[in-house]
Amino acid sequence: MFIEGNTLVISKDLKKSLRTSDIVILKSSKNAELRLELVGEEREKRILSLASAGTVNEYELYYRVHYRTKLVDQPTWSEVHTVESRRDYTYSDANLLAKQTEEKKLNENMQKDVINGIMRRLSALKKRPPQAAEQ
Repeated sequence: MFIEGNTLVISKDLKKSLRTSDIVILKSSKNAELRLELVGEEREKRILSLASAGTVNEYELYYRVHYRTKLVDQPTWSEVHTVESRRDYTYSDANLLAKQTEEKKLNENMQKDVINGIMRRLSALKKRPPQAAEQ
């Protein structure tokens, strides 16, 4: 496999997961059976609910990664796929440091979820018969 495109927050951990799954990551696309292009990533933080005083009660976090693939026997790249993870958490100014730590942990968990989602999709892609993979 050859990985190209943008360097994302998850790039290092994704490569580690691929290697753990005995997938060889090549330095060139020349002999790659599968090419993975990391197109981009997005983070989003939305207010989920407000208290009666107008202060934030809950936030909703999103993390998305966009990528596309190309098998060696395919003439073109696949369409861009998106893997997304979402979490929500309660918020309080009184516990600011604890809530910042919680948000950081939630972001790390979402990154792991997205890596696992990409790994599942790549695994399914590898198991497809050649004609199904072309569609």
